[in-house]
Amino acid sequence: MPDLEVVAQRLRKLRGDKSREEVASAVNISLSALAMYETGARMPRDEIKVALAKYYSSSVEAIFFNLKSTNRDFI
Repeated sequence: MPDLEVVAQRLRKLRGDKSREEVASAVNISLSALAMYETGARMPRDEIKVALAKYYSSSVEAIFFNLKSTNRDFI
């Protein structure tokens, strides 16, 4: 099972200077849902994982499952 904190850190790094509001709106999720994903409180459903990966021009595997990669890959 993916480590929620690792995924949360990756999502925060990928968001960079963009606001949570901007990202949540772009992937059609609530601001509170994105906040929960970025704080490690919850893991997104598969369709949200796909939407986030597409938005960040990445892959679901790289963000959510490739836990051996360091977070430097997302800086």
